[in-house]
Parts: sequence; C-alpha cells; structure tokens
Amino acid sequence: MRSSRKFAAVAAGAAMLLSACGTDSPKSASPTSPTAGEGAGAPAAEPQQPQTQNGTAKTSNAIQGTGDWAAPVGGTLSEAQAVEAEKWVQLTATRLADAGQVLVNGAGLTLYRFDKDSAQPPKSACNGECAAEWPPVTVQAGGKIFLAGVAGQDIGVVPREDGKLQVTVGGWPVYRFAKDTRPGDVKGQGQGNTWFAVRPDGSRSEGATDARTAPRPSDQPQQPSTPAKRVVLFSSFSFNVFDDEAASQVIEASTVPDGGCVNALDPGTASSIAFDGLVKIWSGPDCTGQSKELGAVDAENAGGIADLRDIGFNNAIASVKVPQ
Repeated sequence: MRSSRKFAAVAAGAAMLLSACGTDSPKSASPTSPTAGEGAGAPAAEPQQPQTQNGTAKTSNAIQGTGDWAAPVGGTLSEAQAVEAEKWVQLTATRLADAGQVLVNGAGLTLYRFDKDSAQPPKSACNGECAAEWPPVTVQAGGKIFLAGVAGQDIGVVPREDGKLQVTVGGWPVYRFAKDTRPGDVKGQGQGNTWFAVRPDGSRSEGATDARTAPRPSDQPQQPSTPAKRVVLFSSFSFNVFDDEAASQVIEASTVPDGGCVNALDPGTASSIAFDGLVKIWSGPDCTGQSKELGAVDAENAGGIADLRDIGFNNAIASVKVPQ
C-alpha cells in the first residue's frame, strides 16, 4: 500500500508551524507573498499551515461536534458549523468491498479525487455547483489532519478559489460525494468516468478490480507497530471508526487487564472492527483458538476492517488481545 510518490507543492513564503510536538506541516501550494522592502507596507503574514498528526481524532481527544464529526453526512452547514467542521480532518485507510483500499474521513465516508484536477501542481477544477455535489475536504489554517494508514509526506493542502485550504493526497485535491450518506457508500465511484475513490497514496481506485486484487490485511508484510490504544467492535457492516453509539464494544487500552486479553461482550457477532495500532483477534474466549494479527504494518498504518469477511473472521471474534 505504501507509495513513495510525492508532489511538489512548496509554499513560496516560510510556513508558520504549530507548536504541537511530534507533528509535521503538510505541503502547501500558495501564492507568493511580498518580501520585506517591497511595496509601501509590511508584507502580509502567511497563515499557519495545517498540521499532520499520526493517529486518530478520537485517540487525540478531539472535541465532539468538531471536524469531520460536525457534519458526518454532509448537508448545508451554518457559518458557525462550517468553522467547527474545518478544525480538523481525519484520513483513514480502509478496505471497502466495492472499491478496494481507499481513504475515508472521520465519519467513515469515502473520499474521492477528480481526473480534471491537477496534482502537479495541485489545483482544483471543481467549484460552484460542482463543489455542492462534491464537497471539497477543507481544513482551516492551523488546523489538524489526523492520519491513520497514510504517509505524512503524501499529504498537503492547496488554496481554492474561495480562499479555503483543500486537503491533497499525492497532490490530488480530495472530496466527498453528497449522495454518500453511510460509511461504506461508494456511490461516486466512476461518476462521469472522472470521479474515483482515492487510495492512500493519491492514486485512484479502479472499483471492482481493486476490490478483487487489493491485498487483504492478513497479506500485508508484518512489521513492528505500536500497540492499539483503542479497539472498536461493530455487530454490523456500518463501519464508523468514531461512532460509539453504533459500536457493540469499545476497548480502551488503559482499561485492559494484565496480559492484554479482553473477552467480547457478545462473542461471535462482530462484522467490523476499528483500531489505531497493533491488535490480535481470537476465535475463542480468553485469547484461545484461531487468531489474526491486525494493524502490524507500521505505526502510521492503522484504521480498521469494514467487512471481517475479507479476512475470514466475520462473526468469529470471541476475544481481543491488545499488546502491552
């Protein structure tokens, strides 16, 4: 899944970084600012660039009702809601049955790219009525972009015609589709033969072809990872990483007993799982029986499995082990 693809969208002025520890500023394409001594007045200060941060909004204690949680299924937002919605964006890599390995936002909604846009340099060609049907993923200056299963060097922002900052992946501006209303929806796939679900490196999903050929989590090379801080089980295929109300069980690492094993409250009912690090699932109680290790790609690569049938573990989880 990993790609070395990078885009050149370098800000002409010096970007002002947030003081948060362990974060990097995404790349940005921005107009050239006047330099000192030019013109009659002082040069305009360049706004703070959004910060990328590995992990999830939930484990980073993002405030409820902000960011991607402010309008999980789209719709018209008030000015106040729009401000809250742009405080942060979540980019999570997951695998959907009809699209293969793609990105979803913090509400679990599929993200797309537009073939008429440009990646080198990044530029959006979708404005006006187009942007109403395909809402751009925007983040405020100085906001956060949480990454789960996405390489930080592939993430950037580009100014839109209205001055807002649109998130880019591999240089490609990313969008939602207004008709996608539930996690797992990919109704925008192939629209006009120009709109496609975006993959974690910015390339486009080929739909059913990718769904057949995309490597399953169990096929990924197993490399060291950080232990999960949070694991969520769902008894349906409605995969929403952050919707506790839809969850059948939420396991916080801080509450896990010594040994790291937690029995499922309703064993044999989980159809989806979300996680933000290394976790192991078992078919028997007390971490016995058949098992599969998930999330062990690297510390960045976390997210979940929307359909446990993909790994032969649907309705089979009886216990979960979080490494300690």
